[in-house]
Parts: sequence; C-alpha cells; structure tokens
Amino acid sequence: MLSYYVNNDAYVIVIVLDNDVVVVVVVVVVEVVVVVVEVVVVVVVVVVVVVVVVVEVVVVVVVVVVVVVVVVVVVVVVEVVVVEVVVVVVVVVVVVVVVVVVVVVVVVVVVVVVVVVVVVVVSSIVVVVVVVVVVVVVVVVVVVVVVVVVVAVVVVVVVVVVVVVVVVVVVVVVVVVVVVVVVVVVVVVVVVVVVE
Repeated sequence: MLSYYVNNDAYVIVIVLDNDVVVVVVVVVVEVVVVVVEVVVVVVVVVVVVVVVVVEVVVVVVVVVVVVVVVVVVVVVVEVVVVEVVVVVVVVVVVVVVVVVVVVVVVVVVVVVVVVVVVVVVSSIVVVVVVVVVVVVVVVVVVVVVVVVVVAVVVVVVVVVVVVVVVVVVVVVVVVVVVVVVVVVVVVVVVVVVVE
C-alpha cells in the first residue's frame, strides 16, 4: 500500500509493506530551499562584485601605465627638442662670431691698405687722419650691427625654446588631467551600477 501526506515541514511518502510501515521523507523543509536560493544569490552577487573590482583595478592600472608612457614620451620629446634648439643656437652663435671676426679682419686690412695708399699718394696728415677716422667709424658700425644681429638671433631662439617647452608641458598636463577624469568617471559609473 502506498500513500502520502503533507505536514508543515515536508512532503512525506508512506509505504506500507506486510503491515510494516516505512516512512520516507521526499522533500525537506521549504525553508531549506529558500536558504539555498539565498546562498546562491549571495554567491552570484559576490562573484559579480569581485569581477567588477578586478575590472576597476585593471582599468586603473592600464590608465596609470598609459599616463606614465605619455609623460615619458613627452619628456623625451621635450629633451630632444631642447637639445636640438641648443645645438642650433650654438651653431648660429659660432657662425655669427666667425662672420664678425672675418668682417673685422677685412675692414682692418682695408683700413691699412687705404692708409698706406693715402700716405704714399697724398702724404698729407689731415687726409690720413680723416681716412683713419672714417674707417674706424665704419668698423665700429659694422661690429655693432653684427653684435645686435647675434643678440637678436639668440633671443629669438631662446623665446622659441621656451614657447615649445611651455606648449609641450601644457599638452602633457591636459592629457594627464583628461585621462584621470576619464578614469574617475569610469570608476564612479561602475560603482554606481554595482551598488544599484
């Protein structure tokens, strides 16, 4: 004979064989099932939170690496630019100095030749003095002009170097700020989603 009944805690099947009664519990308490479901839900939530945290950490690490790489690249570029500009300045200064020396030597030679010619041809002290004064004035003017040009070139090059460095630094700062803001926004969004 086979029969069953339901009490408050479980479904039970009663089997009667040869007047011996055997009771078999088929389903344990419904509360146990609920507890199991709750445990499963908690495990799933924990797994999701762990995955989200791992993703956030990975994102932060990637962002930090990108920022470091960008900063290093920018620093290297700035160093290269500064070195190139310094080389250009040195070359320009050397060239200008050489030109000044050549001009001064040429003018001196011309003065000597003119003085000798005047002395030989005219043999007048007044004429010689006038010629010497004129030549000296010309030499002074030439030297002053060359010096002014050299200073102007050096100033322009220095200004260009400063502008380039400032622009590069500003670009680096902007890139770093943008990356940091993006990371913060991503982390906040992920946290909000997880909390919800």
